[in-house]
Amino acid sequence: MKKTRLISILTALSLSVSVLLCGCNDGQQGGGDVSDNSQSSSSSSSSSSSEEMPAEPAGLTEIRDMTTMELVHDMGQGINLGNTMESCGNWINPDGGVRAYETAWGSPIITEKVIQGYAELGFGVLRIPVAWSNMIAEDYTISEEYLARVTEIVDWTLNSGMYAIVNIHWDNGWFANFPTEKEECMKKYTRIWEQLSEAFKDYGDKLMFESLNEEGGWDSLWNRYSGSTDGKADSYGLLNEINQTFVDIVRKSGGNNEKRHLLIAGYNTDVDLTCDEMFQMPDDPADHCAVSVHYYTPSTFCILEEDASWGKAKATWGDEKDIEELNKYMNMLKERFIDNGVPVIVGEYGVAQKNKTEEQIVNFMCTATEAMYDAGLCPVIWDTQKSFYDRLSYQFLFPEMLERIMESRDAHK
Repeated sequence: MKKTRLISILTALSLSVSVLLCGCNDGQQGGGDVSDNSQSSSSSSSSSSSEEMPAEPAGLTEIRDMTTMELVHDMGQGINLGNTMESCGNWINPDGGVRAYETAWGSPIITEKVIQGYAELGFGVLRIPVAWSNMIAEDYTISEEYLARVTEIVDWTLNSGMYAIVNIHWDNGWFANFPTEKEECMKKYTRIWEQLSEAFKDYGDKLMFESLNEEGGWDSLWNRYSGSTDGKADSYGLLNEINQTFVDIVRKSGGNNEKRHLLIAGYNTDVDLTCDEMFQMPDDPADHCAVSVHYYTPSTFCILEEDASWGKAKATWGDEKDIEELNKYMNMLKERFIDNGVPVIVGEYGVAQKNKTEEQIVNFMCTATEAMYDAGLCPVIWDTQKSFYDRLSYQFLFPEMLERIMESRDAHK
């Protein structure tokens, strides 16, 4: 599957076009020592191609007779390939090719063993954030080299038995320009999804597209903390329009995309804002859409490692008030979406770790995971190199946490 799909994707591209938790300083430190990993990647690809491939997992080339709710439930426990293909920055030298971007924010070169390691630990879905603007042409033609590398990782993911979710991530922040440069931004957005839809149209339902990351909400139009509703309808309306455009592009592209299961980004992927009645799921003739939210609540615990101007860092979590807050947000998602037949994927949740004990990290992650399963949601951990999984040793760094979240998964099958 790997070689034939890669060739067909590059051919399709050439025919169809003539087309939060990491900083730059860390990325510069992480982008150097990759030669051994690169050799490992090369030898892994070479050896795997010469060996007899196992039977193809279901869903690689077909759209099965499943509702999106059933498919999302089948995903089980998810994890992100974070700070990797979505790494970006004007300081990155494009002469270094894909490798320069892939390693810029601290990840080693991804190999098939890295991906297989996730699957062997029990993960059922890998979210692959991507910055498609990296190496993109002025007319928004995606780099063939960049697309080929993402395709390779997608193929490894699907061949391991996991689902794959591919999106447009933060991508150096161009989504912020939508309110003032809507025509040009929509042109870029459309061009990217037209190319991706063409490239992956023959893939089965184990590949899901996600409309965008958490940038779908604009303070320049409406600030939730302003105390005013002025501009609120405009900001929600813009996101709803982008999500509808996404669905329309994919559906008209043919192949398996006519019925592919799609993930629709909520308003800033914030639970409260996405549950607002102004957020609307797009019209979809296939009725194959889920909604995406992220959960980093409370942010003073999940995001801050030291005090900031907007909050005091918390090192502990789990009192009665914390549990009530968690359950409140899970119930909101259940009542607004699950109870109305719309599946929910929590595409990111996690904890900044430097100011916290292992006990506190494990307690939050396991409690949150259990609450998500109780509400009928699919949890997808935000992970970067050595946050939870070590991409060099293929080991999960918090064994108790892994055991408990997989027990929660199994209890809700």
